[in-house]
Amino acid sequence: GGSSSSVFLLLNNTENNNTTLIATDRAPSPATAPTMPSYKLHYFDIRGLGELPRWLFKLAKVDFEDHRIGFSFGVPGDFSTIQRPEFDSMKAAGELDVSLGKVPFLEVDGKKIGQSKAIERFLAREFGFMGADSVEAAQIDQLCETVIDFKNAYQKVKGIQDATEKEAAMKKWFEEDLPANVALAEKSVPPGPGPFLVGSKVSLADLVWYSFLAAPKGYFYDDNAEGAKASMDKCPRIKASTEAVAQIPELQEWLKTRPETPM
Repeated sequence: GGSSSSVFLLLNNTENNNTTLIATDRAPSPATAPTMPSYKLHYFDIRGLGELPRWLFKLAKVDFEDHRIGFSFGVPGDFSTIQRPEFDSMKAAGELDVSLGKVPFLEVDGKKIGQSKAIERFLAREFGFMGADSVEAAQIDQLCETVIDFKNAYQKVKGIQDATEKEAAMKKWFEEDLPANVALAEKSVPPGPGPFLVGSKVSLADLVWYSFLAAPKGYFYDDNAEGAKASMDKCPRIKASTEAVAQIPELQEWLKTRPETPM
C-alpha cells in the first residue's frame, strides 16, 4: 500500500521538475480509435512505490502524466527539516483522502485509486499484464504476494538495532535466507513455456521479480544488489524471467531516460 511519509525523509534530491509529461509513440487515428482514458500518477519525485506503475505505462505505450511532488531539506539529511509544501497543501485540501493521506494515487479520467498494489494490479489488468485468464491472474498475484512476504522478512532484519547483531543478520540474509526463499519461490512457479513466469508473455509478476532482484537501482540497491542477483543462481525460471524483462526495449529506454533520483 502507500508508504508512510516518513520514508521520504531520507531523500534530498529535488532538482527535477514537479510535473513531467511522459510521451510515447502512441498516435491512434482520431477517426477510428476509441478514446483512451486520461491517466495521472501522483507520487514523490523518487522511484519507490511509483516506479512499477510507470513501467506498466511504458510497456503498454500508454501516455500518462507523471506528477512528481517535490520536497527539500532545510538541513540536508535532517528529518526534522523536511519541506513538502505541495504535498502538505494537497493533504490539507483533502486530495489525498483516497490514499489515506499518503502517495501514490492514480487518477483515471478524474476518478481516484489509492494503494500502490491496487494501482499496479489495475494497470496490469487494463494493459494485458495479468495473464490470459482468471487462473493465470491468480498465479501472477500469488508470485507478487510472495515478494511482499520476502520484503517483510527483510525489513525485520534491517530493523535490528544492535549493530553487531544486524551485521551478522544481514550477512546471513544474503548468503542463506534470501537464496533459500528464492528457491522456495522457484518451486511455486507454474509450469509454462518460459521465459516468463506465467503463461507466454510478460506479466506483472515478471516486473515485480525483476524490480526485487535484478533491476538497476532496484529493491536491494543500497544494501547488496550483487547478493540479490546471486540469490537466483540456482533458480532457472526466475533468473530467465528477470533476464527476459531486462531485454524489453520500452523498459530499457525508460531506465536510460527516467529522472535521476536517490531512491
